[in-house]
Amino acid sequence: MKYRLLRFTLGTVAAITACLVLSSSAQKTDTSSPASVSTPRAPDGHPDLSGMWNGAAAGGGGGGGTTDDSGNITTNVASRRCAPNQRGCGEQTNQTVDGEFSGRMDPNRPVYKPEFWDKVQDLDRNTNTMDPLFKCQPYGVPRMGPPTKIVQAGNEVIFLYAAGGAGTQPEDFRVIPTDGREHDPVRSQDVTFYGDSVGHWDGDTLVIDSVGFNDQTWLDRGGYFHTDNMHVIEKLWREGNTLHYQATVDDPGVLLQPWVMTPRTLRLNTNPKAYIREGDPCRDVDYANMVSKIRH
Repeated sequence: MKYRLLRFTLGTVAAITACLVLSSSAQKTDTSSPASVSTPRAPDGHPDLSGMWNGAAAGGGGGGGTTDDSGNITTNVASRRCAPNQRGCGEQTNQTVDGEFSGRMDPNRPVYKPEFWDKVQDLDRNTNTMDPLFKCQPYGVPRMGPPTKIVQAGNEVIFLYAAGGAGTQPEDFRVIPTDGREHDPVRSQDVTFYGDSVGHWDGDTLVIDSVGFNDQTWLDRGGYFHTDNMHVIEKLWREGNTLHYQATVDDPGVLLQPWVMTPRTLRLNTNPKAYIREGDPCRDVDYANMVSKIRH
């Protein structure tokens, strides 16, 4: 009886000690969390968005920015994993028959006019030959998502992007004025992958307005095409070492209503040695002889 009582007492002390240790650790974690850090500001008083933003924060949306142990930037395309009854499937296999199209099950998706739904379905079924991601071209806005690195200087911001992993998104950049100017009439008509972008500050939020896109990109996987009349509004705001990003797409020619993309939340990479890794060269595919239906 004494032995059991002693064992119970020791066990209780150990449990209380463990709780105290966990409580102390949690307090330290909360203190050093990205949100608990004060938001740095630029000389003009606006939040300073500068930094390497490649860590997915809790509660964030998609986005493939990750780092290795050295702090180098890599970008991964998430696998849909294998179905329980699927044969010959590795954990990184993305197949049309993998039974788990998690990327296509997101309830927040663009809503197309009825006459365009068949086109969306057809593009989705033929992703392996139709998705621009496989055709040695940029993802384009807004599919490329938030930048990997931001350089904020005076009346402009510079967005640097990491290569798109399994896709063809190159390491690219955008230089965006933030002085509140209007769109350049000439540039707005010269359609490009990234469009003509101008920015302004709405309080502590950087708002980027973009028009003048070509129609060669998709909004996201799943056949979500757009026209060259697409209008995109991107919003970025910083809270401590956390960056929030959200984009709204308006394309009244094909969409029933503007599509507000699922927000993404990123953490600041504080590793001073971190850099954007050089991407792999794009590989042309012989689509005429493509017989599989492997999809990303």
